Amino acid sequence: MNKLSGLFQDLTTVKKARNGRLSSWDHSGRNQDYWEIPAGESITLGEIEGPGCITHMWMTSSCRKVRAPSILDPVLNANAAPVMEIHPALGVIWDDYDPFYYRKALIRITWDDQDTPSVLAPFGDFFCIGNSFPGNFSSLPFNVSLKPEEAGKYGAPCSVSCYFPMPFNKKAKIEIINQNELPFILYFNIDYEMYQEPLSPDTAYFHACWNRQNPCDGWGPDLQVNTPEVNTVSNLKGDGNYVLLDTKGTGHYVGCNLTVRHFQGSWWGEGNDMFFIDGEEYPSLNGTGTEDYLNHAWGMQKNAFPFFGTIVHESNTDGFQVSYRFHITDPVRFEKSLKVTIEHGHANQLSDDWSSTAYWYQQLPTLTKLSILPVDKRLPVVPQWPERTLTKPEMTEEMIQAHKNYDARWKEYNPVRQEQIRIKEEKARHESVLNTQFAKEQREKFK
Repeated sequence: MNKLSGLFQDLTTVKKARNGRLSSWDHSGRNQDYWEIPAGESITLGEIEGPGCITHMWMTSSCRKVRAPSILDPVLNANAAPVMEIHPALGVIWDDYDPFYYRKALIRITWDDQDTPSVLAPFGDFFCIGNSFPGNFSSLPFNVSLKPEEAGKYGAPCSVSCYFPMPFNKKAKIEIINQNELPFILYFNIDYEMYQEPLSPDTAYFHACWNRQNPCDGWGPDLQVNTPEVNTVSNLKGDGNYVLLDTKGTGHYVGCNLTVRHFQGSWWGEGNDMFFIDGEEYPSLNGTGTEDYLNHAWGMQKNAFPFFGTIVHESNTDGFQVSYRFHITDPVRFEKSLKVTIEHGHANQLSDDWSSTAYWYQQLPTLTKLSILPVDKRLPVVPQWPERTLTKPEMTEEMIQAHKNYDARWKEYNPVRQEQIRIKEEKARHESVLNTQFAKEQREKFK
């Protein structure tokens, strides 16, 4: 019997499956359909009993610090939209974005009965938000969408989606680890299918890991890129290359997102990609330049396509580029191990800031124990505003009274506002338990 093949082949076959969903929906039936992820805590979005497959993940988030006493009632406002879409200049509310919370929070996914995660990355970088700087783009496995007025901001709220299929045989556990000093708001839908029959023994499980090197160990950042002196240096074995992925097992690599902050002011992408398959001393896959690996040419263009593209272009930032390359139709296969590397400048000349998320599938168990840098080593490099020393003029009695009134209203407002945040945090803890219970009940109905 012929078996259909192609990207949408699953749509042509009736499958014995049942749909399920983990989400931040308000289990009370009210309209508080989000979780307040507490500072310094890990929250389980849900545990799903297998066999099954996560088919889609959608999330949107925001992280704000209360700066001033709003003129809105803090209790009533807590039962309205969680993010006030009102500019602080209007004097209604003054909350500051945390610009780097996308790097301070982590996503962790563990499959079956493993004691180590198969997915571990900063929340933003997993969804292709490099340097905590969202950019609108649409690819086949990932999408990011933000409003035009939010573009060009670190920590800007947006929606994110992941369409990589994530099969599991026994259990899927999805967690958010908030390593921030502030809580943050998270809406989410995680769609999945439940199956009655176990997965095939040759099933490959989804994996993702994040890496950063800042600065890369360059031997000639003081030499102009692409000069004869630089281009005559050889690098055949990839010594000192930036490493996107180094894993053991059997599976296939399906791509990455890459963020590069360039400091020389010339061109950062002259380095070649090198793939070492199954323990090779010399790479069997050699590229011709970083922009070539990313399927661009003569530098980077402002394009976003299904398998490759630019998310944030360096010409629109203060010196960094965010790009992606997905091997959906051309995965890189390995039987024992795979090491994916790129030169940071030709022969690793440059000392730039590189970070990346690699995505791959492999059979369990996950032999490589994933780890991640501490928060202070994950934060992006950003320009610093000069410090300002302010002196106040002699104040009138009205001015002095204005300060006193403001302080008095803050002392009354802030504890109530913080109490509402604590209530929402407790709701998230409670609904974390309810999500897993609800998923279990749906599983029992389908057995």
